[in-house]
Amino acid sequence: MSQINSEDVRKVAQLARLDLPEEAVEKYTSQLEKILGYVAQLEKVDTEGIQPTTRAVEVVNVAREDNTLKTDERESLLALAPQREGDFFRVPKILSD
Repeated sequence: MSQINSEDVRKVAQLARLDLPEEAVEKYTSQLEKILGYVAQLEKVDTEGIQPTTRAVEVVNVAREDNTLKTDERESLLALAPQREGDFFRVPKILSD
């Protein structure tokens, strides 16, 4: 793998349209070199037969069962609306014809 130099970092910053201060170029040169070294290390890992994934630990969304309950609060809730039209809330029009 080739060595990353300050010109490479300036070029990447320019492509990303970043205003990179000159005093930060050395710092980012070192960091980018370490990142690319880690990527090279990962490329050596045998992943044959391994399913692609987005995270190391599978995340499962746990949700409660959706249950409906009968209530007699409809009228009291509709009465709280600034404007009402029958059994609906009346809201200002936001889209033009």
